[in-house]
Amino acid sequence: MQINLASVLGWFGWVRSPINERLGLQHAVPGASLVEGARTADVDGALQISTVWACIDRRATTVASLPFFAYQSLANGQKDIARLSRLYSILHDSPNARMTPFEFWRAMMMNHDLRGNAYGRIDRDTKGEAIAVWPMPADQVESFVLPDSSMVYLYRIGNDVAALSEENVLHLKGLGNGTTGLAKLEFMSASINEATAAQVSASKIFGNSGKPTGVLMTDSVLKAEQRLALQERFAEMAVGSTSRLYVLEAAMKYQQLSLSPEDQQLLETRKFSVEEICRWFDVPPVLVHHSNVTAWGSGIEQIIDGFYKFSIRPILINIEQAVRKRVMTSAQRATMSAEFNFDALLRGSIKDRFEIYAKGVQNGIMDRNEARQLENLPRRDGADELTAQTNLAPLRMLGTISNGGGNVATKNPQAQ
Repeated sequence: MQINLASVLGWFGWVRSPINERLGLQHAVPGASLVEGARTADVDGALQISTVWACIDRRATTVASLPFFAYQSLANGQKDIARLSRLYSILHDSPNARMTPFEFWRAMMMNHDLRGNAYGRIDRDTKGEAIAVWPMPADQVESFVLPDSSMVYLYRIGNDVAALSEENVLHLKGLGNGTTGLAKLEFMSASINEATAAQVSASKIFGNSGKPTGVLMTDSVLKAEQRLALQERFAEMAVGSTSRLYVLEAAMKYQQLSLSPEDQQLLETRKFSVEEICRWFDVPPVLVHHSNVTAWGSGIEQIIDGFYKFSIRPILINIEQAVRKRVMTSAQRATMSAEFNFDALLRGSIKDRFEIYAKGVQNGIMDRNEARQLENLPRRDGADELTAQTNLAPLRMLGTISNGGGNVATKNPQAQ
């Protein structure tokens, strides 16, 4: 369906507040800048800041690397992976004809973290079941709330605009009013501008930019032509291999200049901007290789555990619920579910894993084949039965021996 965007804007008008719940066009950008005259951050400029790139990449690749499964509910209350369903194929194997699941969710996460919204166009068959999901650039999508409280999405493709109903759009929303997410990049413009200014200044300092790195000192008074010749000679010596030997004549001494307090403060500002940007993206600085901080927790496992609980798990739940609400049909929602495998993120060392398996098997919590499956090992015959240790028993049961399904009680075991 092709429609004119200007006519739609005329129908509903512009809603200026990003958290307004009125009808019409939904805005994801701030109504006013915190810093007067601050330049609005753009994606290309922001991604040239290493901390922004690292935070986006860390969150996006972490989410994209987790297995995403479709499950079928069973009559006994259990659930099993629905490997033959179309939903499983979309979530786990191929969301569309062009992308792998990793590529799809990485693209969706980048849009979500930068623009506050990620959109996927859902293709369906004649029965209404989803057969493909295609990511749409957030910059090319606008959302409208209609008078009946339903939503329509306008997808700009060149000079044309396609209107998509909400049933055919997978919409991942960041922090916002529940209708649209707030564009994080726009709200963090002041922090981006500060980091950009510090990076430009640092480039000038370390790129020299006419600033002297040292001085030649002598007790003699040099003539103008001697100074010029000395400058040319020293400049010639300074170009080329860093391992060459410098020879200073006439009792001259070279004194290297240290960074000024202002330059040192600039370096501290750059360190602070790393932590500031990490705060915006909810990523521990140590996970973007910023080592000049005290890592909370006693090790990397505690850091990853906190990163999962407070940063990654909320977005995974958001994705699962959005897929259930938009990608799945009502019939599928009645008997199926879509869930990430969180264990892939919290997977411990082989020593820790096998200790957990041993406790689970020995206490009848899991069978041996279930433990083998978690390690991608083949199933074994006779390993499906739950087992438990028998050396732990109440004192009143001491002397009781299980024999062939029956219990033989021994009154006086010491007399045996």
